[in-house]
Amino acid sequence: MLLFKYLLILSGYGMIVWSLATASKNLYRVVQYHRQLRKASPDNQPEKPRLNWTTAKWALPAAWLPILIASGIVVVPSGMGGVRVSQASGTRPGTLYPGVHVVTPLVESVALYDTRDQVLTTVSSKDGVEASSKKKDTTGKGEPDEKKPEVFTVQSKEGLSIGMAITVRYRLDPKRLDFIHANLPHPVEKEIVPPAVATVFRELAPNYSVREIFASKREEIRQAASARLIEKLGPDGIIVKEVMLRDIQLPVEYAKGLEGLLLKEQEDEQMGVETDMKAKQVRIAELEAEAQKIQQVKHAEGDAQVKVLQAKSEADAMQYTLPLKEKQIQQSRLEAEARKEATVKNAEAQAEAKVIDSKAEMQRRTLLADAEAVRIRKIASADSERMKSEADVLKGNPLLINKIIAERLSDKLQIMMVPSDAKIFFNDVMKGGITPQVMDNDNATQAADGEEDDQNAEDQENKPQTQRPIKTHRAANRR
Repeated sequence: MLLFKYLLILSGYGMIVWSLATASKNLYRVVQYHRQLRKASPDNQPEKPRLNWTTAKWALPAAWLPILIASGIVVVPSGMGGVRVSQASGTRPGTLYPGVHVVTPLVESVALYDTRDQVLTTVSSKDGVEASSKKKDTTGKGEPDEKKPEVFTVQSKEGLSIGMAITVRYRLDPKRLDFIHANLPHPVEKEIVPPAVATVFRELAPNYSVREIFASKREEIRQAASARLIEKLGPDGIIVKEVMLRDIQLPVEYAKGLEGLLLKEQEDEQMGVETDMKAKQVRIAELEAEAQKIQQVKHAEGDAQVKVLQAKSEADAMQYTLPLKEKQIQQSRLEAEARKEATVKNAEAQAEAKVIDSKAEMQRRTLLADAEAVRIRKIASADSERMKSEADVLKGNPLLINKIIAERLSDKLQIMMVPSDAKIFFNDVMKGGITPQVMDNDNATQAADGEEDDQNAEDQENKPQTQRPIKTHRAANRR
């Protein structure tokens, strides 16, 4: 439909342009003909031009027909609503919603209204600045407010001026646009809504004190104002959606006094809360004491019952445990007698073992003594035979005496000078204290030392560290 409207408009204006162009072309030909006519001689006259005034004459009136038809097609934008206004009968009933509509050209027109949510904002003395934004009038064109709105103030019950920052969100009822256009002043958002809002709040504020408006009944005032605005503006086709009381500005002196009063009330409330807490703590302590007392009583009763039950169970158990105890005593007695007999048997066995050990020790010592005696006799007989053989050898070879003396003195002798005369050396040796008895004693000592050397040799095999003390002892015996 929009394309058809635009085609009609384009064709209408095109026909107008075509007729104007045709008329201009005809006029140009006429002007050219008159110029040629003034310049030409009487014998050579120019030919008259052929003018086409018929096309231009009919094209110009025909061009207005599509334009009129196009003006009867109206487009209502999104978010807007239209009302048909007739030049003959006035406002036509019904609302034109967003879309394409057909009206009678040159007789009817369409008035557009914004059906979207709109906001009315006032400022308090605290703000000091305008908070309202651009608004749209009934033509749908955005226009900024020319001047800032005055501070909105109301009078309280005490007669004090209170500044209020109010925001009202509303919209026009699309079904009542014909009524709004026919009966309400325009623009509605400037002529109807602000006075109604101011009237409602100024009617409600004197019923409340400053303190109630500021604190305790602020929400009540907002709800009452919203209800009254809905009731007042609803019949006029204005739907109030929400009323917001953004801020309340109190008088400076009253604000200072109210702050002090609020602080004292807060302190009072805090003390009341603390008192309640203390009372509750005392009550809790009492309940805990009573609960502890009851718990102790219950514990005592339970302990007494437990002891009674234990005594009964012990008395019942004694009937069965006494025979068992007697059997245990008899068993202990028998075990003690058995341990006693076992101890006696062990003592007797140990005594007999000691007797046997002593007898064996005596027999061992007797055998050792007999063996020692046999050894001594054998050693003595061997020594006597050796001495006899040595005496025989010495008788046959006296020079062996010197050799024997040298061997006996070899431990201490470092240098020995032997004279060529053996008799003189023998006499000197005899003079030095060497007699035949000494020689015999020396032979017996040598034999004992030989036995001792054999014994020490056996000990050396087990203890090599005792070698040096044995040699020292032998050297001492020889000296």
